[in-house]
Amino acid sequence: MTSTPLTGPHDLVEAAGHPHGGGNMKPHYDDRLANEDLAPLRTQKWSSYNIFAFWMSDVHSVGGYVTAGSLFALGLQSWQVLVALIAGIVIVQVFANMVAKPSQKTGVPFPVINRVVFGIRGANIPAIIRGLIAIAWYGVQTFLAAESLNIVFLKFIPGSAALLDVSFAGLSALGWISYAILWTAQFLLFWNGMEVIRRFIDWAGPAVYLVMIVLAVYLVSQAGIENISFTLSTTQLDFWASIPVMFAAIALVVSYFSGPMLNFGDFARYGKSFAAVKKGNFWGLPINFVFFSLLTVITASATVPVFGDLITDPIATVERIDTPFAILLGGLTFVTATVGINIVANFISPAFDFSNVAPKKISWRAGGMIAAVGSTFLMPWNWYSNSDAIHYSLGVLGALIGPLFGILIAGYYFAARQRVKVDAMFTMDAAGPYWYRNGFNPNAVKAVIAAGVPTVAIAIFPKLFADLGLFNVSWVSDYSWFIGCGLGFVLFLLFEHLDPRVPTFDGETDGISDGTVDQADEAPATEAVPVLANTAPDAAGPREALA
Repeated sequence: MTSTPLTGPHDLVEAAGHPHGGGNMKPHYDDRLANEDLAPLRTQKWSSYNIFAFWMSDVHSVGGYVTAGSLFALGLQSWQVLVALIAGIVIVQVFANMVAKPSQKTGVPFPVINRVVFGIRGANIPAIIRGLIAIAWYGVQTFLAAESLNIVFLKFIPGSAALLDVSFAGLSALGWISYAILWTAQFLLFWNGMEVIRRFIDWAGPAVYLVMIVLAVYLVSQAGIENISFTLSTTQLDFWASIPVMFAAIALVVSYFSGPMLNFGDFARYGKSFAAVKKGNFWGLPINFVFFSLLTVITASATVPVFGDLITDPIATVERIDTPFAILLGGLTFVTATVGINIVANFISPAFDFSNVAPKKISWRAGGMIAAVGSTFLMPWNWYSNSDAIHYSLGVLGALIGPLFGILIAGYYFAARQRVKVDAMFTMDAAGPYWYRNGFNPNAVKAVIAAGVPTVAIAIFPKLFADLGLFNVSWVSDYSWFIGCGLGFVLFLLFEHLDPRVPTFDGETDGISDGTVDQADEAPATEAVPVLANTAPDAAGPREALA
């Protein structure tokens, strides 16, 4: 087996101004398709704990607690909320494992693995859609974190209240200061690369957990454990009436995680084995989420006897405690939590997605900065509180996540049979297996349109009809992700059956990543597993499954 030289093309890329992203930039890779950030990783070192910590950061945000707490407003009792949360997260775990495998086996991020299904150029379709969604929500999450920081300023610097009376572009001067602080902090964290981000999420998730446990213990001690109710409900539904509501709640959980679930390959690619990724997903999703759900239910239930009202927003809960230490600890914790989810869900994704559009000109860092700057120009504070604005703008893009997921899964597991020629994803040669037609797989493009149009209609029009007083079938919008995923999956396989395009490379072994081969999953815990994508005969070895 040939060894990787200590110097090579990656040095030239880094010297040219692109950050060294750990990818194996081979001389024959086309620089219109590859850079150090998009090329297959040289080593994959993330353990199951790193994946577990990723999900902890993704779960522990203000939005996560508010979403979980909002299920009470649907008329569910506490035990039903708990069941819905757990059922939803098990579904997320299954789908996260499915989308993780192709990226972990090949060592490439989400937009690159889509070249197998959509074509060399067509992969920019899912990349741009996912990137635009991330830009919008990056601004929202930064704004929410700034709101938490405002509370700290107002409590400890009373004079800062005067800054609330001065505003620009719809945001107060204090809001701009807090937003700028959080924007800069996230920028610095991101700029230092994936290894620093990994260390941050390793620490942030447990830290937020600790504070939420302290908050729950405090509220229970004030309320009295006998007053914690698991049959709490804001409205009363009988058992049979609550069943469809529980299904809607399960769909809400899946939809909430649909964004980071779609591009989870951006993180799974760093896993040292697929077994480590699956183990991290098990601990980070169902196990972690059970505990998170219990904390949510207990904390929300305790607010009723303590404050006289059901409070599902943890920031509002900390404000009601109104002690300096609680506000300082709670405010900074929720800032940390929101930064954590923002980095993993809304910064990493567009960084890879936009870099994929023009790798020669846009590095991973530049892609992330496009998202960060673009999110500010969207001024999320002006439209976040407007449910119609969110529904009719992000609803269109969000509805496409399901079809994109279904097409990727159908393409990798069924059309390609988990066999990928890694080097072929980085060539513009018209004779290449993933060139298809002018760089686009017509079957994938047709599937996006055919599945996307009805899914967007399902997400948008029921609410419009209800608002116009015509008829109310808005409940169907709750299932737009599942409908879109199913349509994308079935339609892509149908088009591939009628006109097969995706190659399977039957009988070939050199440079082929075969997801059905599991040797790499047996790697020792301390071993860094190299990704081998070489086509030369002497590159084959016991870990060619990671090629």
